[in-house]
Amino acid sequence: MGKKFPDFVPPTQIAYQDDGTTLHLRKCRLLSESDGEPTIDRTFDQSVITIGAMDDNDLVLGDDTVSRYHCRIVQEDNAYVVQDLASTNGTFINKVRIKEAYLKTGCTLTLGKTALRFTTIDETVRIRPSESEAFGDIIGTNVRMRELFGILEKIASTSTTVIIEGETGTGKEVVAHAIHKKSPRRNKPFIVFDCSAVPENLIESELFGHEKGSFTGAIMARQGLFEMANGGTIFLDELGELTVELQPKLLRVLETREVRRVGGTRSMKVDVRVIAATNRRLEEEVRAGRFREDLFYRLSVVRLFLPPLRERREDVPHLVRHFLRTGQFNRTEEGELRVDTISRDALDALMGYDWPGNIRELLNVVERACSFAEGDTIEVDALPGHILGTGHVQRLSTLKPQILAGGGGGDVSQLGTFKDAKEQWISAFERDYILRLLSQFDFNISHAAREADIDRKYFRKLMKKYAITVEGRDDD
Repeated sequence: MGKKFPDFVPPTQIAYQDDGTTLHLRKCRLLSESDGEPTIDRTFDQSVITIGAMDDNDLVLGDDTVSRYHCRIVQEDNAYVVQDLASTNGTFINKVRIKEAYLKTGCTLTLGKTALRFTTIDETVRIRPSESEAFGDIIGTNVRMRELFGILEKIASTSTTVIIEGETGTGKEVVAHAIHKKSPRRNKPFIVFDCSAVPENLIESELFGHEKGSFTGAIMARQGLFEMANGGTIFLDELGELTVELQPKLLRVLETREVRRVGGTRSMKVDVRVIAATNRRLEEEVRAGRFREDLFYRLSVVRLFLPPLRERREDVPHLVRHFLRTGQFNRTEEGELRVDTISRDALDALMGYDWPGNIRELLNVVERACSFAEGDTIEVDALPGHILGTGHVQRLSTLKPQILAGGGGGDVSQLGTFKDAKEQWISAFERDYILRLLSQFDFNISHAAREADIDRKYFRKLMKKYAITVEGRDDD
């Protein structure tokens, strides 16, 4: 029996409109109709629901006429589809045996001796800006951020697939982690995979694992990240970098919630929430033929857009104080804060900058300023020159800006020897240059080294020299 007569079911999605933002939540309910049996009343929000006798199904039925993996219900763009999984006694809709068919709300789904009434539940919620100024580790007083918090408060407890869009450095991974920590999966793994940081020929093995001997160098079987994330969340960063050849394989995993290792013959079920992120406009990638349309719709259950920092400048003071309070770089060996606060002039300078590297760039600037600060306050002359403008002369170590700028005033002896002053200027230039390049290229060391036209090993040597670290990134 083919798929016929679908009920239109609006997908879970966010609508950004002039009169406000709304969130439509799509769920379905399965209610048992069998007399004398324990009542089944389950509501599901995920895109794939497996039903059968084995314990790893989403709905486990204690009916000896039900197969181990009997059938699954899949959300399509605007409908629910039930697929029989070669069960022994068949799957029926309103007493008609099917192999695959659309489900209409109110129909009866029969598996063995178990009858289940299927209904859809559709809830539309108008999103109000949250009263909170934080969601997990995300900080923001800007109305767009607080509206985002309102959305996150609604979807975090579900298993809904989420895609996060925004410029480089806007905090997409922080948002993904916050969603995970606020979900029922919080005690399960949170696995991060950067699609841009792994060679194309290794991505499939990284995601899905491989069997021994499946390719040259596969000396032993290895779990993939989807297996490692079982029960938890997998975060696919820079999804737009995934090759067209690998996109169908990811789509299959999303649809079936099963993975097959490279070189393997057996599929394994995985219970994983997928959160993806990209700094590309996926609609444009789809139109250009670089991203599959069906994968785009499968991932775009809920799409979140993170505003760039230049559009939420009022959050800069809160972010700076948060970094000073929580950053390990601002701690002494005894665990005390090295720098307590930031001056008004320095804060004004930070708020006047456009932040092409967004929050990641701000964090690195604050870390740098802490290392240059003499006392317990970040002053203007502890900030890098590109933040303040080309006309500003920056303080270096104990050097006084008015002396370095020339034009009178100050004790020239504070400059030290010509060699000392020159070395300090060069050091400041090198550190600022490395930080700016890293910010520009999403902290990808290889890309930054190529742009600088210097060897990557020497680039890393400079990073080590100035204690510049790129947490969680290794593009070797």
